[in-house]
Amino acid sequence: VQPVVPDVYVRESADGTWHVELNSDTLPRVLVNSRYYAEVSRTARSRDDKTYLVDCLNSANWLVKSLDQRARTIVKVASEIVRQQDSFLTHGVRHLRPLNLRLIADAISMHESTVSRVTSNKYMATPRGVFELKYFFTAAIPAVNGGEAHSAEAVRDRIRELVVNEADDILSDDRIVAMLSEDGIDIARRTVAKYREALRIPSSVERRRLRQLECAATER
Repeated sequence: VQPVVPDVYVRESADGTWHVELNSDTLPRVLVNSRYYAEVSRTARSRDDKTYLVDCLNSANWLVKSLDQRARTIVKVASEIVRQQDSFLTHGVRHLRPLNLRLIADAISMHESTVSRVTSNKYMATPRGVFELKYFFTAAIPAVNGGEAHSAEAVRDRIRELVVNEADDILSDDRIVAMLSEDGIDIARRTVAKYREALRIPSSVERRRLRQLECAATER
C-alpha cells in the first residue's frame, strides 16, 4: 500500500486564519547549471552549435519557470478552496459547501480546465485529515423553501448518521427522505437510495433481516 503524500498543508494560524503551503518534498527539483553552460559555450565554434546551446538553455529556463508557475497555481487553487470551505475546516463535514470547478476558476481568474488539471491526484493535509482536492467539489442538493443548498457529501454523512443511530426502528428510504426534509434538505427517494448504496448501507429490508438474526443469536 502506497501512503498518500499531501501536496499541500493547511494549518490554522494564531489569528484564526488558515495558512496554505506547498509540501516541498513533492516538488520536482530542477536547476539550470549556468557554469556548465558557460563552459560548453566556450568550445562552440559554428553558428549551429551556438544556436543549439542557446535553444537548450532557453528550454531549461522555460522548464524551471513552468514548474514555478505550476507550484504557484496549486497554492492559488488550494487557497481558494480553503476560503470556500472554511466552515468545513472549522466545524466538519456537515458544513461542507456545494462547490464546482467554475466557481474556483472564476474566483482566481483561471480557466476551468486549468483548475481541473491542478486538482487531479493532488492531496491536502488539514486538521480534519488528508483529502484529495476533488473531495471538496460536491454537487448541490436543494434546500426546502429555496434556502441555501446543501453539499451532497454533507447529505451522505447525514444519511450515514441516521442509519447508525436507528437502533430497533429500521428506517426506510422514504422515512429518511422525510427526516432529511425536516432538516431542510429537499431530496428525492432515488437519490437517497443511490447515496445509501454508495455508502454500502444495505436496504431497510436487509438491515431488518440482519437485526432479527442478531437478536436470534443473542437469545440462544
